[in-house]
Amino acid sequence: MTVPAPAGLPARVRIHEVGARDGLQNEKSAVPTEVKAEFVHRLAAAGLSTIEATSFVHPKWVPQLADAEQLFPLLADVGAALPVLVPNERGLDRALALGATRIAVFGSATETFAARNLNRTVAESLAMFEPVVARAKQEGAHVRGYLSMCFGDPWEGAVPVERVAGVAKALLDLGCDELSLGDTIGVATPGHVQVLLSELNARGVATDRIGVHFHDTYGQALSNTLAALQHGVTTVDASAGGLGGCPYAKSATGNLATEDLVWMLDGLGIETGVDLAALTATSVWMAEQLGRPSPSRTVRALSHKE
Repeated sequence: MTVPAPAGLPARVRIHEVGARDGLQNEKSAVPTEVKAEFVHRLAAAGLSTIEATSFVHPKWVPQLADAEQLFPLLADVGAALPVLVPNERGLDRALALGATRIAVFGSATETFAARNLNRTVAESLAMFEPVVARAKQEGAHVRGYLSMCFGDPWEGAVPVERVAGVAKALLDLGCDELSLGDTIGVATPGHVQVLLSELNARGVATDRIGVHFHDTYGQALSNTLAALQHGVTTVDASAGGLGGCPYAKSATGNLATEDLVWMLDGLGIETGVDLAALTATSVWMAEQLGRPSPSRTVRALSHKE
């Protein structure tokens, strides 16, 4: 049944699909390049307009995505935006050489995660991103800034919203076009989401520059998404089939599944442009390639597989 979007909710949401990058980089073994390319093509055919394709990180750190140079040219005919993650200027060089027009940098709201993930302090990581963002903008690229540990950190506990907002504002001040707030270990709650978004607005960050990236560790990803939508957010990160997870919390159940998100948005009358049946079929196919069932509840329900 088609219903109009309720008052106070956006008429349309852009899904930033992260399964091909954030999802597959968490696999224990590398997925063949041809399978990755087919996955991205199928996601685009299902109607996803933004599909994060790969990461130009040194293969030593993310061996699952060591084939970025081989993969990206195979996606030239994909009718969707294809952001790629770059950690530094060398990564940017590699991405631009292949014609990438949308890049992303990955920062942290906490010092411990910055040290463990980037081997730098928060301030040092921002300094590292500055020339990357500046040159990407000079080349006409769209830049997304990821900010992890926005709600909780496994070493530091709850993260003050003032700290998160400060680092978020710093990323945007570098020149990032949009910001993705990451609930890296899945501890956010709807009230916390609303408070953080309000704090960002108070710092001068417009809601239309914010995206949200929730993990479903405590079963709150959809509730948190709805809270963000009620605040005016219209960009939501999700991973087809629920691919991916958090290596920093053993109980984490991974990214919000794109199918679960689309099911909720369809029920609210919010447009996404995504064909849920085609997306579900894609995730079933990818689960077969990986040799295990999809963790997405909607995929399991619609494919009648438990």
